[in-house]
Amino acid sequence: MDAESTGSTRDSGAPLIELIGITKRFPGVLANDNVSLSIERGEVHCLLGENGAGKSTLISILSGMTVPDAGTIRIDGVETEMDSPRKALDLGIGTVYQHATLVPTLTVLENLILGNTKGAKLNESEGLRRLDELASILGADVDPHAVTGDLALDEQQVIEIIKALWKGKAALILDEPTSMLTPAGVTELGNMLQRLKGSGLGVVFITHMLHEAIDMGDRVTVLRQGSVAGTIEPDELASTGPERLRDRIVEIMFGEEATELSDIAEMHVDASESRSEHAPLTGDGSSEERIHSVGEPILKLDGVSLGPSQSSHGLHDINLTVAEGEILGIAGVGGNGQKELAEVLAGQQSINGGQIYLRHHGEFKRITRLGVNSRQQMGLRYLSDDRRGEAVVGTMSVAINLVLKRIGEAPFWKRQIIQAAEVRRNAEAAVRDFDIRTPSVETNISKLSGGNIQKVILARETTSGPRIVVYNKPTHGLDVRTSLAVRERIRQMARDGVSAVVISNHLEELLDLCDRVAVLLKGRVAGIVENGPNAERRIGDLMIGVIAS
Repeated sequence: MDAESTGSTRDSGAPLIELIGITKRFPGVLANDNVSLSIERGEVHCLLGENGAGKSTLISILSGMTVPDAGTIRIDGVETEMDSPRKALDLGIGTVYQHATLVPTLTVLENLILGNTKGAKLNESEGLRRLDELASILGADVDPHAVTGDLALDEQQVIEIIKALWKGKAALILDEPTSMLTPAGVTELGNMLQRLKGSGLGVVFITHMLHEAIDMGDRVTVLRQGSVAGTIEPDELASTGPERLRDRIVEIMFGEEATELSDIAEMHVDASESRSEHAPLTGDGSSEERIHSVGEPILKLDGVSLGPSQSSHGLHDINLTVAEGEILGIAGVGGNGQKELAEVLAGQQSINGGQIYLRHHGEFKRITRLGVNSRQQMGLRYLSDDRRGEAVVGTMSVAINLVLKRIGEAPFWKRQIIQAAEVRRNAEAAVRDFDIRTPSVETNISKLSGGNIQKVILARETTSGPRIVVYNKPTHGLDVRTSLAVRERIRQMARDGVSAVVISNHLEELLDLCDRVAVLLKGRVAGIVENGPNAERRIGDLMIGVIAS
């Protein structure tokens, strides 16, 4: 049965998709517990919930990647076994996953055409026409001949959205689609969703941002610990004010803990209003104290350059200084050199020009030619934005991933023999101190949710003597509670004198955290803005090249 053939047998009064009593267990985890919900035609149904609440498992079931242990799936009123991704695609259900599904060695166009041809030959002209059509809807500038693996993660996510729209005929599942988009891109996505709704498409929209759920959703369901905690129906969404809706959703999500989380910036419907009231935040709410408490410079970039590539602007004459205890933000539209800057700082890419200096034992040392391990030993740490692909080894345990960068070091190794008891003790302490939700420290880290993987990485990179930490999209894809924990960790370390370079696509996050924000545009520093009044407008102007530095 495909999407077209269901038309003659479907129940015209039935929801587009119904999930009834869906249950799924994994070893040590009840991921979905008797979940029931429906997706209607011409409706955006938003799913909210903490990391580990069961959202990803539910998406996996609906897209045919995972078979439920119990429950029923109905498409247009017809009971269906969703036992493979091909079955979901044949039924017209397209999915954008939070993690990349593209083939990195193929071009953008080849990825999009792959699996969408009726013969052995790829129809390039038709593919280019379709790509141009969908790119226009998204407002994206896409090079069809770029090699996908050379693109930054945010650029890859745009391709993922186009790929899902390419195949989707009845329903579109979007797993945090705005996490890599600029504010303008989010607006364009909202406009696109309105057009898709008008065509009768049903949309499942997974997000951690309450204002996105309220702005874009026609129905909102909250998952908590694998179960449906509550649903706000269309009538209530339409008739209730934004702040009251926010309070209602927070109450469903967190219950008794809702009050202590109510002032988080992400919780506010209008993020810019919340920033004016609360940001920039510090431990005691005083931005002035934090800015004035920074110490001597610890990191200097002097004329740093990196050659451009087919998919990158490279870096051009980058001059930056970071002081002890300072949080320096890096803003910019995706693909303007943020990824390259992060990897240059970490030692993963060698620069073509300029110098990098790190203060060590009281004096600046040139680290331009030092590798990752040498920089780490001097106290420079890096949190990659590619958690699953680069930052951890999915087939290894949580415990081993926590000591990956300390192989051979005491107390975890002795005479080249791993000390299992010490590794386990270290892991148990990290699980306790960073609230890592895992069945066991011996569980393969790939089994954990994205938020808990990030907690593992945070524990590994911010313990044992860091002096400056480079964070590349530190809260990307994380729920509100985990984002709050990550931000507070960055703030606390800054109060203790540990510097931070925070690269983020979320301007709200940078304004909440940072003392200063540098804006990258086409691989150059367009300007550096002190956090304070009018900072948001000035940064936004620099991001799109409206004003010069």
